[in-house]
Amino acid sequence: MPNRHDDNSPRNEVASRYGRRDFLKASAVAGVAGASLLTSPPARAHDGREQEPPRDSGKRGRRYVIRGGAVMSMDPTVGDFEVADVVVDGTKIVEVRPHVHAPGIDVIDARGRIVMPGFVDTHHHQFETALRSFLPNALLRDDGSGSPSADPSYVEYVLERFAPAYRPEDVYLSSLFAGLAQLDTGVTTVHDVSQIHHSPEHSDAAIQALVDAERRAAFGYFQGDGRPEERYPQDAYRIRKQWFASDDQLVSMIMGGEIQENEEVYTRAWKIARELDLSIAAHAVSGAVPRPVIDELARGTGGSTGDLGFGSDVLLIHMTGMSDLAWRRARDAGVRVSVAFPIEMHMRHGVPPILTMQKLGMEPSLSSDVETTMAADPFTLMRSALTMQRMLVNQMVLEQGDFTPPNEWPTPAEGTPPLLTVRDVLRYATVNGAAHLRLDHKTGSLTPGKEADIVLLDATAPNVAPLNNVPGAVVTLMDRTNVETVIVAGKIRKWKGRLLDVDLDRLRHDLENSRDHLFRAVGIRPNLFA
Repeated sequence: MPNRHDDNSPRNEVASRYGRRDFLKASAVAGVAGASLLTSPPARAHDGREQEPPRDSGKRGRRYVIRGGAVMSMDPTVGDFEVADVVVDGTKIVEVRPHVHAPGIDVIDARGRIVMPGFVDTHHHQFETALRSFLPNALLRDDGSGSPSADPSYVEYVLERFAPAYRPEDVYLSSLFAGLAQLDTGVTTVHDVSQIHHSPEHSDAAIQALVDAERRAAFGYFQGDGRPEERYPQDAYRIRKQWFASDDQLVSMIMGGEIQENEEVYTRAWKIARELDLSIAAHAVSGAVPRPVIDELARGTGGSTGDLGFGSDVLLIHMTGMSDLAWRRARDAGVRVSVAFPIEMHMRHGVPPILTMQKLGMEPSLSSDVETTMAADPFTLMRSALTMQRMLVNQMVLEQGDFTPPNEWPTPAEGTPPLLTVRDVLRYATVNGAAHLRLDHKTGSLTPGKEADIVLLDATAPNVAPLNNVPGAVVTLMDRTNVETVIVAGKIRKWKGRLLDVDLDRLRHDLENSRDHLFRAVGIRPNLFA
């Protein structure tokens, strides 16, 4: 949660209040996390020579230029350039154009690289990182079929068995590791949907992890397991005052208001959010949230008080299986929708609602959801969105013919949804994500005046070269190995393929110990080949 102080340098206000070691001791994490996890040797270039990034990046008065890359700004007013330069001053982008004259400042050589805004993930359960790939075949719920997909299932195992076993230090380690891992893939902004708030200590551990990861984040304050010390939702007042008194910091806050929970509880959560001027986030999933509950909110008659309704402050996650009424009212109210294409297809949430959104003139943001079942990198999300929508529309068009010459390749009928393009899904993964988290004034595009959340992607790598189409290369060819440099608010966090200021080996070891504790606590014996 770096603040912008007079010197415009990122500072950790919370650490100055408590001290990182004091916090870790208070949360029983001493010896697990801290300064030892956040240091590493200098980065080395691929040729073995040590190369240092610009010094003091992100601090006021420190300028550098990213020179000679193929710049994709994602801002129509700025445009795209086959070769151009991006100048960063402190935390801000100040110039984007070819042939910038900037003598005497550090230069990042971006030749052969694609320079673009960092990716945004609008729904990621970071506390689950210790359980990665535990449920590769799982459905959302056990469907009673007795199949390998029915048991173990997500709700019964992750939320009902594992989640109650989490200690604050487990929350911290999983959340921190998730943040660093996504930085490594070029995700500079996340909405951490943190459904692990069993106590104020669990909440503070989750927030501290977001702070220590030093990337842009929206902390989603959701419910815990209902134990007496949980304090949800009323602890939002303390959290807002203690951690988010300023809106000008890397970590912001969103209020979770799950509408499948007790009506009195989610009514209180929504009203607290609006009192504190926080966005509201909630899952809307077929099979988990009854349509009538969503419809009441759509009409403005929801909740225990009968007066809760949609607004532009609402972010709905998935939005699968919802009524036409709910969709129309959501559109008219300016509701934002986060779609997790891979998870929705894989775990029986319902068909990702992209065709419905297109029909209504809406666009989603992209989310990774759960790493218990699927990867959290932006390339997986974009390719899933692109191929799933094109599969549906392509089949729709083929069925408008009769599969027999001369009508085996019909012209799409009027009203057929347009096929998504690589530009579309790039917009979902950057600009839309920032807007859906109310952060588009800070990030989401390479626009002078916005904060410098930037990624450099290697287009000379064997899986991409030769470069013939920039957006196409990013969406259809690239993966995390192409993410060479990652910058957040002007500060370089990954350089020449290596994360800076973190001891990943030590952190991984501690995460493995946390995982072992969780499996022991719930009485499940790990089986690497289950």
